Amino acid sequence: MERVFAAVFAVRRAVQRDARARVDAYWAAHRMRAAVGPAVVRDRLGLTRAGLEHAAYRHLDRAPHLRRSCTKAVAMHVADSVWQAADRHLFPDATGRRHGGPKVGGWWTFSRIPGRARSHTRVRKWETFRLAGTLAGHQAVFDRAGRLWQPRRMPAVTPTAGGRPVRSWWDHDGPLAVVLTGTGARDLALPVRLPQGPGRRPVLEHYLADPQRWHKIDLVRYRDPGTLGGWRYEAHLMILGPGHTSPTVVARRRTAAALHRRGGVDVNVSNLAVVSVPIDTDRGGGGVRATQIAKTGADADRLAAERLRQRRRDRALQRSRRATNPSQYRLSARQQRRADRRRTAGLRPAQVAVPGGARMANAAGIPVQAYRRDQLSAGYLRLRGQAAADGAARTQAGRTRARIVAAGIVAAHGPNLVVEAGDLRAWARRWGRGIHAFTPGMLLAAVDREAAKVAALAGGGGLVRAGTRHTAWTQHCLCTARVPKQLHHRRHTCPQCGLTGDRDLVAALVGAHTVLSDPAVPGTARVDWVAAQTTLATHGVDAINEGLQGALLESSGHHRPGRHSTGARPRRPQRSTSHPGWLVPACSANCRNDALDNPGPAPHPNMRDHTGTTRRTTRTVHNPDIKPEFATGLRSFG
Repeated sequence: MERVFAAVFAVRRAVQRDARARVDAYWAAHRMRAAVGPAVVRDRLGLTRAGLEHAAYRHLDRAPHLRRSCTKAVAMHVADSVWQAADRHLFPDATGRRHGGPKVGGWWTFSRIPGRARSHTRVRKWETFRLAGTLAGHQAVFDRAGRLWQPRRMPAVTPTAGGRPVRSWWDHDGPLAVVLTGTGARDLALPVRLPQGPGRRPVLEHYLADPQRWHKIDLVRYRDPGTLGGWRYEAHLMILGPGHTSPTVVARRRTAAALHRRGGVDVNVSNLAVVSVPIDTDRGGGGVRATQIAKTGADADRLAAERLRQRRRDRALQRSRRATNPSQYRLSARQQRRADRRRTAGLRPAQVAVPGGARMANAAGIPVQAYRRDQLSAGYLRLRGQAAADGAARTQAGRTRARIVAAGIVAAHGPNLVVEAGDLRAWARRWGRGIHAFTPGMLLAAVDREAAKVAALAGGGGLVRAGTRHTAWTQHCLCTARVPKQLHHRRHTCPQCGLTGDRDLVAALVGAHTVLSDPAVPGTARVDWVAAQTTLATHGVDAINEGLQGALLESSGHHRPGRHSTGARPRRPQRSTSHPGWLVPACSANCRNDALDNPGPAPHPNMRDHTGTTRRTTRTVHNPDIKPEFATGLRSFG
């Protein structure tokens, strides 16, 4: 596998250099483009899909040693992936924007070898990576007492049919294997390891039971310092059909689609508040429901521990790089003074193992030697791989938690939700660590996806964005009174109607009565004050105040209390809560949220999370060549 990825990387890098050179020549030939047209210039330069494919063929013909691990079909699909980057640069999108020019990728970021899609019209059409075998044959070999049991080291797979050896992989009906043909005298057959567990059988049957739905196989690798070689290899299978959805999720979404409610979502740096009201009180739907997702103190401790671990890891990486490349760094001021003293005293120069000064650079500040040309030790590569694996695990764990919490929010409030339109990048410049701790964008994206799936069953709805200029949720009360509040004011108290509650919950309650004449344009949002007064008159102030009893929040503004009597600097007060964790669901007393009480099955025990525990998770692969209604699945092999 390492030789396959190395050979494909060499071809891909050569094609990327060709594409970059041809793009530069295309933009330089402005007179030729004006004379004969851009299309003719691209054809002359070979800046087309076919041109890059033929360039890949030539590179492969000039390097015969790569033919042992790479075929021309693989080279063709690699060239197609390079052309996609050039295509996004040459032709603007619907908004008129262009992507940057094609660049030469690095070895550590090269993680996918695209495969060829299977032909569903011709029998035994040759493929790049072929999934041979059947699910029944795989279970017949590795099924024990009704459960799938696979050894740590998967045995080699040979083509068999009915238990007897055969010569062709087309007739193989035994255990599943990924086969790469045309690489030499012997085919590359990789045994497949399927995800194990009692809850995996319906998923495996959905993706693997019908071989006619198999469409494409891609080879993917991930950094895994715990394995030999530091890489974990997987095969991603794409099928022609929808993805797998458990019956429990389907039932939950159908129940949420039947809710006749509308809600508002107020997103903040450290919390997310959702409040919903019935659309029509005559049809039922309960009273005012409030749910609050807030950052906890335990999460701050976890982030502090992660930052400390990252700082120590960065120092170790810097020491390793400096020790391996001492000639590329100057001595520190202390080391230089020591060297001067020894030189003045007539002593031999001391050997400095780890210079602590700046990088050797020219007058413009550019390093004399590029960082990519440094010699790296095995410990450096192992530590950097561990950092990459931990970062990917934290991201995956955050997405899993966000998906679970989003499912609970939509199940409690329905798919008709409105959120204020805003750019979270401005928040990141002001509250970088708070954004990293709570990740409101990730949570809001999960709510958007879940609301869209439920809205498809309900026949309408979804999460829509409302402009803040004409709505000003946080500056209004439900009785239409304007109650100005600064950022440090975390409580809402209306002197006119007596409505009292958390600032964000009241803002979400006002947002629940927002209407848009055009859902695609946030600027058309207006607050329906007639419906707001109707809600206030129907439920009453006391019932609404009781429904808005949420968790206490930590202020995201500047909290600068006075100094202590001893002269100590003031500390920002921490929010106290009885719900430890990353995202805390806080629901009001009259809100019955079964999805949050029973979020579904726990993550697979082989997935790696932020605590360092080794885990494995299912990933989704998207292919632009397949129609949008085609879903994808993943299978891994050992």
